[in-house]
Amino acid sequence: MFVPCERGGGSASSDFKGFTLLMPAVSVGNVGQLAIDLVISTLGMTKVGYFYTDCLVPMVGNNPYATAEENSMELSINAEVYSLPSKKLVVLQIRSPFIKNKYRPFCQTLLSWVKSSKCARVVVLSSSHAYQRDDEQLLGTPLRYLLTPDLEKAVGGLMQDLNWKEMEKVAAYPGINDTEKVLHIPGGGITKLLFTESCSKGIPMAVLLKFCSEGDNIPDAFALVNYLNEWLQLIKSEVNTSSQWKIPSSWRLLFGNGLPPALF
Repeated sequence: MFVPCERGGGSASSDFKGFTLLMPAVSVGNVGQLAIDLVISTLGMTKVGYFYTDCLVPMVGNNPYATAEENSMELSINAEVYSLPSKKLVVLQIRSPFIKNKYRPFCQTLLSWVKSSKCARVVVLSSSHAYQRDDEQLLGTPLRYLLTPDLEKAVGGLMQDLNWKEMEKVAAYPGINDTEKVLHIPGGGITKLLFTESCSKGIPMAVLLKFCSEGDNIPDAFALVNYLNEWLQLIKSEVNTSSQWKIPSSWRLLFGNGLPPALF
């Protein structure tokens, strides 16, 4: 459940009526989480609370968005909520993997919070294994989207105008029965479950994802956040480029650099 920070305005900070909730799926390459980092860092979003759950591996670390020594010693945990009222945007950042068999309870709790907080829509940033694409998915852009029926009515036409490609369904039994198609997101973590549950519960949700492989996934994160920006226009630009996004200080540690002295 959502627990507001005192500095975020107490109970008032839990009022997200009409806001867009942006969140990652813990998926291949952590692309969604990296993209969320770029959004929070660039927009200078304020932490307003955290998501208290036993479904994620516990973790604690220093402030991933530190801008000075004074705030570098602030602690962060596995699921935190950031807000930017001027853009009607609330972000849930997830920083640790799920505990086995805890996917469904987390989704149920999350979607209950979405309804109680009266968020207008949910946007999930995700990724999927590039090597498991079928022939059709190999064509064109590696970026895809999905819309629940409730959101399709509102923004489906815009997606067509942007020339975006909807995530293709694949054969349920390849080589045996190619006519029966199913949604398949290998490496996508909770993406498919969140999407199907939102469809059944009437929650407006969009999934934006990128096909990728494990490795240095920073370029994938930039591609995904630029894709998101084409739709939501979080930052104003004629051409989306990586240089427009502010890289958080925590990214200095992605590939084994020394630990910050503030931790000791």
